[in-house]
Amino acid sequence: MSSNHVSALDIARSLPAVLRRIPSIARGYYYYAVKNEKKELTLGTLIERNAERYGDRQAILFDETIITWREFDHWANRIAQYFMHQGLTKGDAIAVFLENRPELLAVVAGAAKLGIACAMLNTSQRGKVLEHSINLINPQMVVVGEELVDAFEGVKSTVQTRHSHPFLFVADANTLNSFGAAPEGYTNLAEAVSRFNNKRPELSDPPKMGDTAIYLFTSGTTGLPKAAPGSHRKFIKAYGGFGHMSLAMKPEDVLYCTLPLYHGTALLVCWGSVLAGGSAIAIRRKFSASAFWDDVRRYHATTFGYVGELCRYLLNQPASKQDQNHRLRKMVGNGLRPSIWREFKDRFGIETVSELYASSEGNIGFSNFLNLDNTVGFSTAPYKLVKFHDGTRDPVRNNKGHMEEVAKGEPGLLIGEITKKWSFEGYTQKDATEKSILRSAFKEGDAWFNTGDVLREIGCGHLQFVDRMGDTYRWKGENVSTNEVENIIDGSGMVAEAIVYGVEIPATNGKAGMVTLVPRSNGHPFDINKLLGYLQANLPPYAIPVFVRVTTAIEKTGTFKYRKVEIQKLAYSTEQPADSVYVWLPRSSEYTLLTPELEAQINAGEVRF
Repeated sequence: MSSNHVSALDIARSLPAVLRRIPSIARGYYYYAVKNEKKELTLGTLIERNAERYGDRQAILFDETIITWREFDHWANRIAQYFMHQGLTKGDAIAVFLENRPELLAVVAGAAKLGIACAMLNTSQRGKVLEHSINLINPQMVVVGEELVDAFEGVKSTVQTRHSHPFLFVADANTLNSFGAAPEGYTNLAEAVSRFNNKRPELSDPPKMGDTAIYLFTSGTTGLPKAAPGSHRKFIKAYGGFGHMSLAMKPEDVLYCTLPLYHGTALLVCWGSVLAGGSAIAIRRKFSASAFWDDVRRYHATTFGYVGELCRYLLNQPASKQDQNHRLRKMVGNGLRPSIWREFKDRFGIETVSELYASSEGNIGFSNFLNLDNTVGFSTAPYKLVKFHDGTRDPVRNNKGHMEEVAKGEPGLLIGEITKKWSFEGYTQKDATEKSILRSAFKEGDAWFNTGDVLREIGCGHLQFVDRMGDTYRWKGENVSTNEVENIIDGSGMVAEAIVYGVEIPATNGKAGMVTLVPRSNGHPFDINKLLGYLQANLPPYAIPVFVRVTTAIEKTGTFKYRKVEIQKLAYSTEQPADSVYVWLPRSSEYTLLTPELEAQINAGEVRF
């Protein structure tokens, strides 16, 4: 197939591999399609089933630690018993602030057995953003890893919790063997859990498939993070759709995951796929391009979870004779660009790319079920690609007030129809949920979820991702809300006006953050690096603007709206002599004034962001 077309011949060529997966596909479809929200089919029951079937097989690999399915299930039971003893019940919530390690999965599993939802906090969040995320959930308790205590201490006094002893500490160690010492004001979770037995908790009202299992935080389209509830059904769909139907996972498979487990791709897709096969998940705190293949060989990984940026970083590593010295043959994730798709597969010997498209809160997903190149695959959900206003996520409506589909092959805004079968779980905030719904799009009374993403059809019902539109951009594998960054900048007291947007840099994936700002006139010269220090204290690194344009005025329309499209087109160009443009270079601790020479280097791809 070409990079922009899927033909009937491409479909036919994929069928032999599909036919070999028929038993796994049949199992997967059963779970993917199950509709009974009251069914006792949950994350907890999936883990218990694996403990019964594959008790002595490895479930989690982390550094030198190996945890079997039986050990993991027993661990989760003890955590569940502890939460029960603390008075937590079905429908309650806890916040989880842990980096990638086995304790995170154990806490999620233990809570799931009781029907307690885990709010998966972004470990890069700090200050006001972290405080806001926790208070959105108003959890009973917050589980804090030793590695993040300093960050949590900055908001501890202002977060809202609903338990008499709300703060739980998890030592940065193998807490199955070592408890560590908890700081003052925290309960040592591992020590407390050790007092309880391994037995499955006995419940009068066990959790059901439709109950909330997790909250994932998304920048959405405007403002501070929003919390999107995810039911156990989302685990079941990933279990069936990815684990069985796409990847045909088996007990001997090992999935290597360096993606953060507070993301749906890691927690739902990767771990859900592992659950389906009774396989093992090998986790690493953070992605390392230089250590990636050594880890893959050490864990005998057969599969890995990715985002497009991760793949680009691996390709940027020097070629080696060891590039195909591994057992890795499958990968699952999103954002692999057509420009590097075939190169990545060929260089590293990858056979199956299960590219997907989905969002934490959305009602629509796509999967590259047929293992074709350069596509997010197809969806069984009802959707349309519609015309949209440039530079926004707003669809165009005709003189009848209805939306119009784009011509086949043209980029269009993806919208998913909201029906009883394809429900929209939305956010914890009702107003945020309503803003994502398009009503009376094609007929009076219909409702559609606005993804805010632009895709195109490339043949046979297969789509290709084009761009993320409107008030978000994607950088370093993360969605960044322009409004969130603007609000933080406003809080510095150093800036009179600021407009944030994403700009493309050659040889990178996604868009880097940029802000055009007007300094506040306070009698002092504007200190760009004082602003950087403030941003580092209040934003995760990926959300800090890479470029800053300092100007005297920002052009507006007659209705006082910023001319954002024109500003974005100018990007980080130095052609405006009255402006000063700064860049936060890799491995630099301050902003650097951008010169025409440095701009040319960046445009030539000579600076690795």
